Amino acid sequence: MSKVLVTGGTGYIGSHTVVELINEGFEVVIVDNLSNSNIEVLDGIEKITNIRPVFENIDCVDYVAMENFIEKHGGIDAIIHFAASKAVGESVEKPLLYYRNNLVSLINLLQLMPVHKIKHLVFSSSCTVYGQPEELPVTERAPIQPALSPYGNTKQISEEIIRDAIHSNPDCYRSIVLRYFNPIGAHASAEIGELPLGIPNNLLPFVTQTAIGIRKQLQVFGDDYNTPDGSCIRDYIHVVDLAKAHVVAVKRMLESKSKESYEIFNLGTGRGLSVLEIIKTFEQVNQVKVPYKIAGRREGDIEQVWADPTYANEVLGWKAEETVEDTLRSAWNWELNLARRNKN
Repeated sequence: MSKVLVTGGTGYIGSHTVVELINEGFEVVIVDNLSNSNIEVLDGIEKITNIRPVFENIDCVDYVAMENFIEKHGGIDAIIHFAASKAVGESVEKPLLYYRNNLVSLINLLQLMPVHKIKHLVFSSSCTVYGQPEELPVTERAPIQPALSPYGNTKQISEEIIRDAIHSNPDCYRSIVLRYFNPIGAHASAEIGELPLGIPNNLLPFVTQTAIGIRKQLQVFGDDYNTPDGSCIRDYIHVVDLAKAHVVAVKRMLESKSKESYEIFNLGTGRGLSVLEIIKTFEQVNQVKVPYKIAGRREGDIEQVWADPTYANEVLGWKAEETVEDTLRSAWNWELNLARRNKN
């Protein structure tokens, strides 16, 4: 049984990936500092899989703590690195926090990997590295544009750090970089889902919290973009589809299916949907109203971006399968389940 360290494993994408790893027979160990997640996520993982993974509350920026954890839980075969600050707007306000959290955590892992003979790294990157692309849909060959936010810049720099580390010591590292488009939805069990602490930064938690009455009104940032309805367009992908891609990536490295030591894949559906389309589809699918108002544009937002997932489909052997309707239904079921829990 291969052992995988998942940093940020109680977070939104991390927790769903932990479930898929366990379902595929991997042993999983988790570190997370719970800065944007809840320890109760472990209960949800256990309910779904009947296994409670090893967890320690550790900040990946703490080199000594990370080294102690890796020594304590020896025999780690691969690392999936999610742990990072991820809010575009916040990164504009607090750039140094983002550079410290996102870059130092990665550097620590890359320094520790050769020492402990861990060769395989799946890195959680983002379509933000493309900025506002010159051509749509976006392929992996699209030029990297100047970042529109410190968050986006940390992802660009992180990819460069990984590439340079591999170049300097190709026998020590293999890495697959996964550039996500916009993950939404929740596990079909409604036991885990997106649970931001405080005010959400992503669209769907705002939609579900507004629909259930936690928030009075949703803000749509801008209706004057050069898109059919004026709102931003994104490629929304079910979080479980996204999680499954990480399992495929880990297996690809462990089974030496590629001669390349560094690979990049776009993870998306290949379909762009606007913010207003998401709201309207959510209302139709779940038979609820989502009060919203148009606000000004938000600094750092990209006008429109969606993936060409052909390379991931053909080379990685992965494809997004969930419909947007089922995805939005799963997000609402998760919100309803949260409300039931909070009543009890």
